[in-house]
Amino acid sequence: MNNNFLHGVRKRLKTEVFSRSLVGCFPGFAVPCLAALLLCFAGSCSTGEAAGQILGMSSAGPPVLLEYKVPGPAEIEFRFSLPVKVLSLNLSPDPGVASVEEGAEVRVHLVEAGPGGERITADLLVEDEAGNTLNVLVPLRTRNTRLPPLLITEMRTEVRKPQGEYVEFKTLAAGNLGALRLFIASNPKNPLIYEFPPVEVAAGEYILIHLRNYEAETADETGTNLNLSGGTDAVAGVRDFWAAGTEERFRKTDMVYFLDQDDRVIDAVVFSETAGSWWNKGALAETAEFLFTQGAFTSPGGGVCGPTEAVQDTIKSAMTSSIARDETMADSNTAADWFIAPANQHTPGKKNNPRP
Repeated sequence: MNNNFLHGVRKRLKTEVFSRSLVGCFPGFAVPCLAALLLCFAGSCSTGEAAGQILGMSSAGPPVLLEYKVPGPAEIEFRFSLPVKVLSLNLSPDPGVASVEEGAEVRVHLVEAGPGGERITADLLVEDEAGNTLNVLVPLRTRNTRLPPLLITEMRTEVRKPQGEYVEFKTLAAGNLGALRLFIASNPKNPLIYEFPPVEVAAGEYILIHLRNYEAETADETGTNLNLSGGTDAVAGVRDFWAAGTEERFRKTDMVYFLDQDDRVIDAVVFSETAGSWWNKGALAETAEFLFTQGAFTSPGGGVCGPTEAVQDTIKSAMTSSIARDETMADSNTAADWFIAPANQHTPGKKNNPRP
């Protein structure tokens, strides 16, 4: 794992207190919950004292939440700076708590594991042996052990309201998409574009994530009705999902990747409108290095992919053209897997046409 890259992504992700913390974007990875903690102390110390505790400036004061994670399908773990006892714990929605282990590591065992990837908010009040209390409210997703392998298969980088950009991927086995996350590198302030709820999928499904949502009748198709969503871009018989809002999230020079709950790259693609010597934005350079270290996308020689080695995005303004995977080839994690589909040859929700 490229820690510098992950650190940079976490700095750029927006912290939404009581809704999504930095760890909420990476629920399987250890990250200090700084902003949330400064607001969550239950009157035990001032904000300045709290900051001092988090930064290691003092040994006195209340306990600090160091990390939280979901190690198993029916388990949640909180790690504190001091041993604590649990005064109260509320989970919403409540899957049922079987038992709680106290100490510096608080382990919550649930009554039963759900399908995996369900969003839960944990409201936890703890106390150390000196009587100092800490109240934290954190979002998380339960552990999904059935995430299927997948391949990104097609992308449209153009937009013409009410039609927007999309990312298409194909499932290679049956499974559950819960907690699968789509990232786009050119959005450094908020690279996390979409996080899936629990969705049961079959092998060989083509799934569309629409990157803009202009119309009120759109809907995420999480169940068996694949004609539920309206909207100009919805495809009948194919699962449609919609990122909230209408802001630009896709550029003609960009990097797209999916992460699992442990921040491992499942699949990625890198494309560039121009062939330059190196990436002109720090976020793109960091992402290229990250994808290289994970073996998710490389240059033809197996090194870090630069603009020249990326898929060359030559699409101008054609809404019916796309960046398409050659589905007749084995995945090499390089630009060789991809081609530009000519105008009127894009195939959202379907197998791509042969390479021209």
